[in-house]
Amino acid sequence: MHSFNISQKNIFNHNVKAHSILQALASLTHVAYLKNNGFPVIALCADEYFILQNSQLFHFVKQDFNCYQKFPADHFPAIHYNSSQTNDDKKFKGGYIGFISYDHGASRQIQLSEKSQPSLFLGRFSIYLAWSKDGWTLHCPAESISEIEELILSAFNNRDVSNFSLNTPCTARWDRAQYNTAFEQVQEYIKAGDCYQINLTQEFTANATGSLLSAAEQFWKLTDAPYSGYLRVDDFELLSCSPELFIDFEANRKIVTKPIKGTMPRYQDALLDEQSKLTLQQSEKDQAENVMIVDLLRNDLSIFAETGTVKTPQLFNIESFKQVHHMVSEVTATLKEEVNPFDVLMSALPGGSITGAPKIRAMQIIDELEGAPRGAYCGSLGYFNDDGTGSWNILIRSIQKYQNEVSLWAGGGITIASDCDAEYQECFDKVSAMLDLLNTWHHPESS
Repeated sequence: MHSFNISQKNIFNHNVKAHSILQALASLTHVAYLKNNGFPVIALCADEYFILQNSQLFHFVKQDFNCYQKFPADHFPAIHYNSSQTNDDKKFKGGYIGFISYDHGASRQIQLSEKSQPSLFLGRFSIYLAWSKDGWTLHCPAESISEIEELILSAFNNRDVSNFSLNTPCTARWDRAQYNTAFEQVQEYIKAGDCYQINLTQEFTANATGSLLSAAEQFWKLTDAPYSGYLRVDDFELLSCSPELFIDFEANRKIVTKPIKGTMPRYQDALLDEQSKLTLQQSEKDQAENVMIVDLLRNDLSIFAETGTVKTPQLFNIESFKQVHHMVSEVTATLKEEVNPFDVLMSALPGGSITGAPKIRAMQIIDELEGAPRGAYCGSLGYFNDDGTGSWNILIRSIQKYQNEVSLWAGGGITIASDCDAEYQECFDKVSAMLDLLNTWHHPESS
């Protein structure tokens, strides 16, 4: 474990937006931001980081500010709980931030095609900015704090980011008939006994130039999602507007997961909106889907949990977000001593809410039917503190950009009780607001 004498200094007031600071850091090789459910943090200039791409893992070690030496690697760092740690304020306090793609999580259990872009980034950060109502506080090794502060403030005052633009509109890769075909194939697999539920999703793609970051603030305003974030490494960008927690790693080895399964649209009319919420709350179909995933997650977590500690304190709770109502349940457990939290995360990925049940067969069917690798979508973005606590989301409502390719995905769980028209509409209930906003960056007259 690294040891630093960390100093703190407030360098921005609380009204400075995260995307403005991120724009100032555009020249760095990598940067990460997590809204982290009310405890925002921006991390930069990792002491070391790992990147996995095209099945090759590399370890980058900092030589100087924004200067790294690259080494081949064959393993990830170990992360351990500090048994003396009892503070659980859900804040990043120095440690690892990164993402793991759906492709990589699934590839540990099945053979599948993967996007050529980075499929994992994990950086260890001792330099970060944490937000509170008092402002953005720079946390940094004491001997470097004046230099880092000067670099950040200078960059902030001279910030520039290449404007984002779509060369083509972002459109569905499937037409309605192709979606129907995939839906019917899922139904046949269910009838044959291969699976109980499949999370069938479709991709929306476009060609783009410029930095996705210049669009970030508008997406975060649109969605107001608790687990939103941004990560850039070289020419790969990941913009999260996710409402879904995957796993919270809390003090005293407690873990919490909150799977989402069940969706209804929001309405401006208060009566219609309440009716939509009530319909979801009373939906036997959605309850059946939700409990399947709860059972799957209970099974995933029980491997690492102390006997008898896996609980379900909330079942079928309705949570309302800007565009949709979701049915959300909660599973908790206490990890066995000496368990590596990173192993728990990697073993549990991809999350059951975005695969189906049973999970391995569901992932095989997803790979067969969806016709394109998901990449980061349905993976996870989050952090681990040095004491083993942390928080990781499910990367839904997220946009990924690699070089000039942009993709956005949406879908839902299919069971024997599913209706094709309703499932197709649910996909657009989830993504249409983001898709419409994304397409405002397409200007056909200039193409």
